Amino acid sequence: MSRLRAHAAARPPVRSRAHVRGLALAAGAAAVSAALFIGWDLTGAVEYILPRRLLKAAAMALVGVAVAVATVAFQTVTANRILTPSIMGLDALYLLVQTSLVFLLGGFEWLTVPETWRFAAEAAVMAAFSLLLFRALLGRGGASAGALHAVLLAGIVCGALFRGVSGLMQRLIDPNDYLILQDLFFASFNQVSQELVGAAAVVVAVAVAFLWRMRRVLDVAALGRETAVGLGVDHGRAVTRVLLAASALVAVSTALVGPVTFFGLLVASLAYQLCPSPRHAWILPTAACLAVAVLLGGQFVLERLLGFQTVLAVVIEFAGGLVFLALLLKGALK
Repeated sequence: MSRLRAHAAARPPVRSRAHVRGLALAAGAAAVSAALFIGWDLTGAVEYILPRRLLKAAAMALVGVAVAVATVAFQTVTANRILTPSIMGLDALYLLVQTSLVFLLGGFEWLTVPETWRFAAEAAVMAAFSLLLFRALLGRGGASAGALHAVLLAGIVCGALFRGVSGLMQRLIDPNDYLILQDLFFASFNQVSQELVGAAAVVVAVAVAFLWRMRRVLDVAALGRETAVGLGVDHGRAVTRVLLAASALVAVSTALVGPVTFFGLLVASLAYQLCPSPRHAWILPTAACLAVAVLLGGQFVLERLLGFQTVLAVVIEFAGGLVFLALLLKGALK
C-alpha cells in the first residue's frame, strides 16, 4: 500500500482544466435539473406538493448516484467500457424474483406485502446471488483475467436462464397477475415511500463511501492487473471488493425503483467524454452528477412539459441502447 501511495504522489498533476470544467458542468446541470424539478410551477397546496417532489427527487438522486458509481467502478476493474453491472444478471434476477412471488402468492397478495419487506427481500436475494457468484468463481484463484471472464460469462448465462424461467411462469399465471407484473418490470419513480428511500440511502452512502476510499486503488487498477500488482496492489482482493460494492449498489437501486439496464452505460460514457481524466476522484463525481441531471431533467421534461406522454425509463433504455450499439460499432471499426 505504501508503494501505491508513493506512485499516486509521484504522478504528475493533470495540467488541463478540462476535467474541472467537466465536473463543474455536470454539477451545474444536476443543480439546475433539481431546481426545475422541485420548484417549477410550485403553487397551490405547497405543503402537500413540496414533500412529494422532494421525496421523488431524493429517490432519483439515490438511483442515479448508485448506478453511476457502480458502473464506473465495474468498468474499471473489468477493463471494459461496454460492460455494466447489469451484465451479471441482476436485472434478470429481479424479474425472476417478481415473477416467482406473483406466481406463488398472486399479484394482489404480493402487492399487499409491506413495501419495506418487499424491498429488503429483493435487495437481499440479489446481493446474495452476487456474493455466491463471486465467492464461487473468485474465491480460490483470485481476480485473474480468466476468473473475471468466468464471472462475466456466468452472469450472462444466469441472466438468460432467469429470463427463460420468468418467461415460462409468465405464460402460466393469471392474466390479471401478468398485468401487475408489467407494472413491476419497468422502473418507476412515482411510487417510492419515505421508509424505502431512507433504507436505500444508508446502503448507498456506505457503498459509495467505500468506493470513494478506493479511488486511488481504482486509478492503479485501471492501468492493468500486472501494473497494479507491480505497484503493490492486492489486485484480486481489490477487484472482489469493488464487484461486491457495485453489486450492492445495483441491487438496492433495482429493488427501489426497478431495472434500468442501459442507464449506467449512458451516464458513464457521457462522464468519460465530459471529464477526460484518468483519476476516479474526478470521474466518479462527474458520473454521479450527470446521472442526477439526466434523471431529474428527464423527469421534469416528461412531467411538466410533455404531460406524462411516455415513461422516463423507456426513453433512458432507448438512449442507452443506442450508446451501447455505438460503442460496439466503434470497437468493431477499430
